[in-house]
Amino acid sequence: MKIENVNQLRELYENPKGRTLKKELAALDKHCKHFLSLSPFMVISSFSSNGEMDASPRGGLPGFAKILNDQQIIIPDAKGNNRLDSLRNIVETGQVGTLFLIPGIDETLRLNGSAEIRTDQHYLDLFSEEKNPPKTCILINVTTVFLHCAKALMRSDLWKDTYKVDPKDLPTMGQMLKDQLQSDTPPESREEMIKRYQNDL
Repeated sequence: MKIENVNQLRELYENPKGRTLKKELAALDKHCKHFLSLSPFMVISSFSSNGEMDASPRGGLPGFAKILNDQQIIIPDAKGNNRLDSLRNIVETGQVGTLFLIPGIDETLRLNGSAEIRTDQHYLDLFSEEKNPPKTCILINVTTVFLHCAKALMRSDLWKDTYKVDPKDLPTMGQMLKDQLQSDTPPESREEMIKRYQNDL
């Protein structure tokens, strides 16, 4: 049976209660700020005016997402592939959802809000020490933020070696792209790719 409405969903699931609802905040508190200061990785989700969706990984040194105040954070648009999927979506709809992770910690931080692409020099200067300083920054105005429970990461054993894959057991990115693009060009080796990427970090 296809679920058609929320009432049908609620027939299967209990209503959330207690701290599950109360933990949602409208601004950053000391624990959210501390979590952000330790996080080197996030996923940012966005959508276009046509409803096309995107989820993009972002990373840097712990604390790469800078806290401006209780309501705002800013992240650099680090050098990437120039597709601009997230940036284009933000320009069109101005809304994002984010998930921050800390290696070794099973809890995550969910932060949602409105977003802007900024080129103000005082924002760019926050990331001037980067090897490749960003051309733009993403300013996020917090509307909701809360700590998410550990169950998903516990189920996946994400920080353990339980399901760790030997790189030799997966085709290289070069080989996968060669197959997907049906290219006649010899595939780039993993070592060649890593060496090329090192210049763009």
